[in-house]
Amino acid sequence: MIPKKICGLETEYGITAPKSLGGDPTAAASFLISAYIGDDIKGISWDFTDEAPGNDARGFLDADALPPAVEPQLLNAVLTNGGRYYVDHAHPEYSTPECLNVKEALLYDKAGETILTLSMENSKKLLPPGEEIVVYKNNSDGKNNSYGCHENYLVSRATPFSQFVDYLIPHLVTRQVYTGAGKIGTEGLNRTNDGKTIFQISQRADFFEAAVGLETTIRRPILNTRDEPHSDKSQYRRLHIITGDANLAEVATFLKMGTTAVVLQLIEEGVLSHLALDMESPVQDIQGISRDISLKYRLKLKNGKSITALEIQWLYLEEAKKYHSQYGLDAVGEDDLATEILQRWEYVLTALEDDIYSLSKQLDWVAKLQIVNAFCERHKTDLFDPNVAAIDLQYHDMRQDKSIFQRLNMETLLRRQDVENAVADPPETTRAYFRGECLKRYPGEVRSVNWDSVLFEVDRGPLQKVPMNEPLRGSKKYIGDLLDKSPTARDLLYNLQN
Repeated sequence: MIPKKICGLETEYGITAPKSLGGDPTAAASFLISAYIGDDIKGISWDFTDEAPGNDARGFLDADALPPAVEPQLLNAVLTNGGRYYVDHAHPEYSTPECLNVKEALLYDKAGETILTLSMENSKKLLPPGEEIVVYKNNSDGKNNSYGCHENYLVSRATPFSQFVDYLIPHLVTRQVYTGAGKIGTEGLNRTNDGKTIFQISQRADFFEAAVGLETTIRRPILNTRDEPHSDKSQYRRLHIITGDANLAEVATFLKMGTTAVVLQLIEEGVLSHLALDMESPVQDIQGISRDISLKYRLKLKNGKSITALEIQWLYLEEAKKYHSQYGLDAVGEDDLATEILQRWEYVLTALEDDIYSLSKQLDWVAKLQIVNAFCERHKTDLFDPNVAAIDLQYHDMRQDKSIFQRLNMETLLRRQDVENAVADPPETTRAYFRGECLKRYPGEVRSVNWDSVLFEVDRGPLQKVPMNEPLRGSKKYIGDLLDKSPTARDLLYNLQN
């Protein structure tokens, strides 16, 4: 059985720290999060017992690898919507709860934006007059430092990891043509482009140095090998994808996750083996595609052929349409959701071939490029103008009155009321429902949580852990009636055992 594509997003936000906090981004991130979380859940900690970022999906440990360090000393908050809000490498990071499908993941990603905005507003009230903490949903500080927007997908452990290496990397390298957030200039090891300041499709492309690997902050790989399933490891693998940009456009996020979920099911079903997409230089190509807004960059395959990013995306789409018409993409979601993904995928690829600016209300990089071009034409200047760099940054500003993105009337896929509800309420479709409802109903008796367990302490008695190894267990369907019959945590623990 191919597992449902349970998925989620982890977004590190850029941050500026005020003078009263010593200009320290770590202190500012802690202050920001503390200003948001309520007193009832402040004492609930994150349980790091099962964290193992050094496990490698390839089945061996690279002696030179430097997996991300676990930082239990930094602030970690668990939210009633089932997500996590914490300090990671001097950035505030928001992780969505586990979501049943990509549309739900988009909803909780947008709820995260609201949480960060509320955090800024709350922290401003606590800082000296004239000071504020500002956060940006972007991926680069313009000084050769990058921070990520990571995707997670549940896949079958029965599928050899080598299959993901062979058939997922070409998708990750080329999908930036619709997932990129746009950027002015070049960074990383390859900072220049013949001495010119250029517009790039992707904010993250500059920072990848390997095709496959364990790291996430140095020697970044296109396909990360972390093997930390947060579920039954005999059945599942959690693919940790680190190549994506942090999108504000809902259509871009929907396609980023939707197309990737589709490709993952096709890989698990073994229907892509006839595609010859083995790339000669994927690291060079992810950067080459980003630096060519004409979309004509041709990457070389090991069979001697050359191909564009759009042509690769069309190959994936045609395979997906064929499979869906015959068998259905049931792991991705209900039939109408899978159909919507394929239809939007096709629409966007066609528009990218015909007129990229027709997508200025759907894709971040196109919207930003249009704004930058209009500014340069109006002021008779070029990309070297420091005001252009300011426009680049202000596009991602999470302050509602400063954000360029908020003025663009971009196409939306979600209802605002649903986003507001998702700020506090967990999804009803996964085990995140159990986690979030326990925090709401029994905050004084929850000692700690992580993705696959909740630890209770009732009447100062022994700690009692409730495991949640199955991501679809703990949903409202499975546990809702039992929670309603359990006014206290003691009742809940008793009812779970009987």
